[in-house]
Amino acid sequence: MARDGMYGDGLLRAMNGLHRAAIRLSGGRLGWRIGRMPTVELHTVGRRTGRPRACLLTAPVHEDDRVVLVASRGGSDRHPAWYLNLVAHPDVELTTRAGTRRYRARTASPDEKAALWPTVAAAYPGYEHYRKRTTRDIPLVICEPVAPAVRPDA
Repeated sequence: MARDGMYGDGLLRAMNGLHRAAIRLSGGRLGWRIGRMPTVELHTVGRRTGRPRACLLTAPVHEDDRVVLVASRGGSDRHPAWYLNLVAHPDVELTTRAGTRRYRARTASPDEKAALWPTVAAAYPGYEHYRKRTTRDIPLVICEPVAPAVRPDA
């Protein structure tokens, strides 16, 4: 039987909803960081429905030329839906406090993952705990920009 990680689907949706509410109710002053990590809103296309999907995630590596996301799902034996969506449709958008930008997402190669994992685990030690909880190889997703940022006030 597959483990569902530390959080079930309902709890993950509720946490995402509360996070969105914090951003909205604070006028964007709160919620764009969790601890030391920036938060991004990932916009994907549903792999089965073709409908727009969005979720808030932390980005342990956030640089001008790439953003790295961790498809941990709290140590679940299942990949998160957002990861399956971007594998099927790798053209995504990321929204940050600074605005929205288009990216091409891809799963990090084993060598890239080995090089990135220490930085990821240093940003949030819980990722290492999640890795130990599951038999699944937790993918790192590298998002590389394909267009300049679009400011929210533009």
